[in-house]
Amino acid sequence: MVIDGVPAIKLSGVRKEYGDMVAVEGLDLEVRHGEILGLLGPNGSGKSTTIKMMMGLVKPTRGSVNILGIDASKDPIGIKKQIGYVPESPRIYEFLTALEFLDLTGDLYGMTPEDKMQRIKEFIEAFDLEGREGDIISSYSDGMKQKTAIISALMHRPRLLLLDEPLRGLDPKSAKIMKDLLNKLASQGVTTVVSTHTLEIAQAMCTRIAIIYNGRLLALGTMEELRQAASMPGSGLEDIFLKLTGTGDIKPIVEALIK
Repeated sequence: MVIDGVPAIKLSGVRKEYGDMVAVEGLDLEVRHGEILGLLGPNGSGKSTTIKMMMGLVKPTRGSVNILGIDASKDPIGIKKQIGYVPESPRIYEFLTALEFLDLTGDLYGMTPEDKMQRIKEFIEAFDLEGREGDIISSYSDGMKQKTAIISALMHRPRLLLLDEPLRGLDPKSAKIMKDLLNKLASQGVTTVVSTHTLEIAQAMCTRIAIIYNGRLLALGTMEELRQAASMPGSGLEDIFLKLTGTGDIKPIVEALIK
């Protein structure tokens, strides 16, 4: 259920410290229902920490995280039931078969046996895992493990998807299915936050893009709004990203490497 006027995600003044290190500082962010938000930033910028706070895996040092109208600090279990999560490096139970793992996932989300098996069958077929679903996951390639993690995140029909590099290791067909599926889900009101280093993907599939740098929100908007912010009309996301983060002058680096 969508509550009128309530964003799917609202972060207010969020700060996260790890000892003396500040991973996220003063982050204010709202994500609308049915939006695909790209979360971009250099390594160590705070993207994964931000997603983990949205998921309820990490508590902010300061500030509030509101997910689907729920305070994440008050009902973390209730929130997790409505989220599909693919971490940057999925750790799944590799001593199980894919079918056993997905069966367990469905049980954890309270799916009925009939719905669970139907959804597993549909996703196994879509991601070309037929005939391998009975194999131990430890025998899978990285791409097959990624597909299994994606299926486990999608099968319970979540209202919010938090995806950290979701297309990593996928073959072109599966990547295309994933991108088209996210667009279809968005049209049905499902919200997605995608963290990725592949700027072409972010530019092609995201409704808006948030650029995080040194733990702070540096820019937020559509591609056209980001072009205006960077004073770069007609430019692609790569050039805009490099300019806004102050990392665009890479020529001296390249020249030093070829000496």
